[in-house]
Amino acid sequence: MKFLSDLTTNSKPWLLLAFSALGLELCALFFQYAMNLAPCIMCVYQRLAIAAIILAGLVGFIGHNFLITRVIAYGLWATGAIWGLLIALEHIEMQANSGSLFFSCEFIPNFPSWAPLHQWLPAIFEATDDCGEISWQFLGFSMPQWMVIVYGVYTAALVLIIVNRLIHAKRL
Repeated sequence: MKFLSDLTTNSKPWLLLAFSALGLELCALFFQYAMNLAPCIMCVYQRLAIAAIILAGLVGFIGHNFLITRVIAYGLWATGAIWGLLIALEHIEMQANSGSLFFSCEFIPNFPSWAPLHQWLPAIFEATDDCGEISWQFLGFSMPQWMVIVYGVYTAALVLIIVNRLIHAKRL
């Protein structure tokens, strides 16, 4: 479908990507500060994955007319969506096996020494809860289970758009 192929050459879809991820980041902060649900290390990593998707949307919004910027934005989008999906799946495993010593999490994020986000932005990236604890559910699903759905949608949308771009490019 040419429509899907052309989406990323316009600025508005990229802005929608950034705003959708920003909405999720703001929801996480609402859960933390309004509902007093402290984030664990896996939650913090998932916040970083969402931040990568926000950045992808902003890069795509600014540079949607240039192939190299779109490729960078696709890379950020893929990194955030796929890495976030893997982290959310691992988080679900930790919650399912919370009594096991093999499925425990750290309390200090393993960020690179050149980017200690938990020290720079502790209000967003500091972990203060246990990964195995399920302190919130909606429709029977825990937070990481919902995030699997979210990251799955982001990943599926990315794959659909890239496949359409490649198919459309071969037709030219």
